[in-house]
Amino acid sequence: MEYQELIMKRQTYRETFADDPVPEKDLKKILNAGIMAPSGYNLQSTTFVAVTDEALIKQIAEIMPTNATQSAKAMIVPVTKYIESNGMSFEFEDYGAAVENMLLAIADLGYASVWMDGQVKMGDHREQLAKLLNVPDDMTVRAVLPIGKPSKEIPMRGRKPFEERVVFNKF
Repeated sequence: MEYQELIMKRQTYRETFADDPVPEKDLKKILNAGIMAPSGYNLQSTTFVAVTDEALIKQIAEIMPTNATQSAKAMIVPVTKYIESNGMSFEFEDYGAAVENMLLAIADLGYASVWMDGQVKMGDHREQLAKLLNVPDDMTVRAVLPIGKPSKEIPMRGRKPFEERVVFNKF
């Protein structure tokens, strides 16, 4: 698939996943895409919890119950560590770049996902997930990416016109 096609193909999927498994070899390709993302000062502040255990997936779905979490065949939980260099930290940028790389890899391999960071921020979900996954105290759970084969066609969501989003040189 051409890169531009892949960018257009990647869509958010919040529906129920099909029963098809996510083989470990595919999950490793997705995770490697996250590892290869750019990282400020190469600090590599993002780590990934790959969740494949059905019981653990079910427990995450109990914390964050959605069609996607309740039917996911695998999940990736990105966690970050605050690392400072030259008075700066890039944990948010590192995490965002890693997730986007993984979302593109997910689409390229024929799977679907949704970037669930909003629900992680709700109530005490972040703390519950950290406890469930034994995340060290100096790391922060950032999101949950449920993964699976879509059971429905993923509709293309509209975008504002190019002219509304891009300005050349100056406003």
